[in-house]
This record gives sequence, structure tokens and C-alpha cells, in this order.
Amino acid sequence: MRDWAAGLGMTIPDYPVLVSAAAALVIVFLAWLAAVMFGRLLGSRLAHLWEHYAGTRREAMADRMCALVRYATAALILEIALHADNWPPLAAFILGFSIAASAAMLVRELVRGLDIPGWVALLLGAAAFVALLADALHGLAPVTGLLDRIGFTAGKTRVSLLAAIRIAVIVLALYALVRLASRVFNHSIRRAGSLDTAQQLLAQKLGGVALVVIAFFAGIDMLGIDLTAFTVFSGAFGLAVGFGLQKTFGNLIAGIILLMDRSIKPGDVIVVGDSVGHVNKIGVRAVSIVTRDGKEHLIPNENLMTQEVENWSYTNTNVRIHIPVGIAYDCDVPLAQKLMIEAATQPARVLRVPRPNVWLRAFGESSLDHEILVWIKDPEAGIGSVRSEILNRLLVLFKENGIAVPYPQRDLRVREWPEGGGAPAGTS
Repeated sequence: MRDWAAGLGMTIPDYPVLVSAAAALVIVFLAWLAAVMFGRLLGSRLAHLWEHYAGTRREAMADRMCALVRYATAALILEIALHADNWPPLAAFILGFSIAASAAMLVRELVRGLDIPGWVALLLGAAAFVALLADALHGLAPVTGLLDRIGFTAGKTRVSLLAAIRIAVIVLALYALVRLASRVFNHSIRRAGSLDTAQQLLAQKLGGVALVVIAFFAGIDMLGIDLTAFTVFSGAFGLAVGFGLQKTFGNLIAGIILLMDRSIKPGDVIVVGDSVGHVNKIGVRAVSIVTRDGKEHLIPNENLMTQEVENWSYTNTNVRIHIPVGIAYDCDVPLAQKLMIEAATQPARVLRVPRPNVWLRAFGESSLDHEILVWIKDPEAGIGSVRSEILNRLLVLFKENGIAVPYPQRDLRVREWPEGGGAPAGTS
């Protein structure tokens, strides 16, 4: 059999090698069996902890906990088994491949659970697979040596494929860690009952900036970059960034100031120009305002600092609505005003204190101009529905009590007709 295989250019492993390979396969099977059991046992508990400390979002990180525990357990057991004995190459390949596959799936599930794009998860998973498989077989030295030889030299700087991969992996890994830390930190801030909405949002933004700064300097240290090398062009670079990102930084600082002085908070109903709506989000660059029509306006933070802004819920949420109404001159005015008060008290959203009121505003061209004044405490629900309900009820009351709502009328007086022309038929 061996001679026949040798004639075909193949080599059949020795019996001890086959036994060790079979033992490696059994270990892989048992490791995955234990991993599945641990995943079912600990996955739900870790999911509850994740929801408690990081909340729930559409990426459903909690739903991935069973898979994360399963892959982590399998990789840990197989890693221990790999280093417990001096395995032959075939058995080492089986164990190493299983470890690399488990770790790659672990990284992919973790990154995707943080709502990071799929290509980032694929790249980090592939890097983990190659690194762990190479380490299990012959160590990383042959792979890193090969990657380091592929490149070029620019002046005194060596640019290689290994350096590019290392930079990409470190940057993406730090990005994933920042997302994870930001998620946990933001949820912890939201759970703090002593902070209002504006203070929570301010803490989240400052915490996010701090995490990015920490990740930046950590990446610089991990890549071994000497910051003194930037001193030559740091002035020009800073000047270019200052001019290019002037508006961006201005909006960022304006957003932080708005949150610090608490003049505008998420949920406030504000008026900026012709835009009326409630503040949905205060972002890094702009404030999102959602109108009653469902349209979302993005207004730069600087505009809210420099332009006049009406905030209907700055000190309290009580807002007075003005509803103009005109009645005929020959109507019973006291009765009409009484009916206006009655109609104004019908909507459930109208406050009883301060009570509705009616003012006679002017003697109009064809009507007595009145104004109904009512107060509501939930302007974020809109004011058009309240105005419509009052006017509809008032129209019914006016018809039932004979109160006329005038409309413009014009009388045309002809002083004389042209010569040779008679008056139109039906005129006098």
C-alpha cells in the first residue's frame, strides 16, 4: 500500500501520526460539545448582564451571546490542548485550524454585534484566523518575515505589507473597542437617575471624545510611532486642519455649549425661522428637529447659537394658543363670547388653569374680531389638532344659536353708463 502510494507521489502517514490525528479530532469534537453546552448554559445569563449594562439595540448583541460563549469556549479548550503536548504536524494542523476557525468566528460575531460594517468583521476575523493558524504550526516568524519582505523603502522609512496589515488591524480593533466602551458608557449614563436629559447627553459626548483621544494615543503607542517626528510639520498641519475643519469644530463646540447651558434639550419644542418641531437629537454637527409633518430638519449648532430661537419648553411646557374668530356686527356678542368659552373648554388637552379666555381684538371691516386664548402643556403633540377641535365645536354652537360668521361682501355702484349703452338686463 505504501509502495503504491509512493508510486503516485503520495505519502501515507505512519500509524502513530494517524493515532495522534484521530486523538486531535476527538478532542475537537469534545471541545465543541462542551462549547455548545456552555453556550446554552452561560449565554442567556451573559445576555441579561449585557442588557443591564449596555442596553438593547437593533443589532441584538444579547442574541449573539450564546454564539460568543460557544466560540470562546471552543477556542480556549483547543488552545490548552494544543500546548499540553508536542503534537505531530498533522494533529497540530487539525487543532490549529479548529482554534483559528473558532477565534475568527468569535471575532466576527463580536464585531457584528457592535453594529460595525461586515467588511471590518471579515478583515479582523481573517487576520485572527491566519495569525492563530500560523502560530499553531510554525509560529508567526515565517509569515511575518514573508509579509515584511513585500514592500518598498521611501527614504529612511520601510513600508511593507506587514506594516500595512498591522496598522489596519490595530486601527480596526481600536475602533471596535471604542464602540464597545462607548456603548457600555452611554448606557450607564442613561441609567443614572440623578442626571437630566441634557446632562446625560453632555456626559455622553464628552465621554465619547475622551474615548477617541485615549484610543488615538494607545494606537500611536502600539504602532511605535514617535510623536516627535510630527513636530516638523505639526504647525502647518494644525493650521490646515484649523481652516478646513473650522465649521466642524465650531459646530462641535456650539453643541457642547448648548448642552452645558441647557438652553436647548432633546424633547424641547423650538421655532427656528419657519421650522417648528421638537428636538430629536443634538449631534456633533447639527440639531435634528422633527416637525409635525414628520419632516426632519438638520440645523447646524452654530445657527442656534447666533440666531433667534423660540423655545416653547425652556422653563415650562405651558404654551398659549391664539385662535382668531370673527362674528357679525348684529349678533348677540355676549352670547357669542360665551359660546367661544364653551367650545374652548371641550378639548381634553386644554388646561383648566389658566382658564380659557376670549378677547375682542378689533372692529374689523366686516366682523367683530375676537381671539380665543387657551393653554396646553404638551406642545410637542402639536397645536393644530387643538385649534381644529375648538373651531369645529364652535361652528356647531354658532349654528345652533344663530350666530353668523360674516364673509366679505362688496357693493358695486355705477355712477353713469357709457353713451349709447343701456343698463344690463336685471339692473336698475
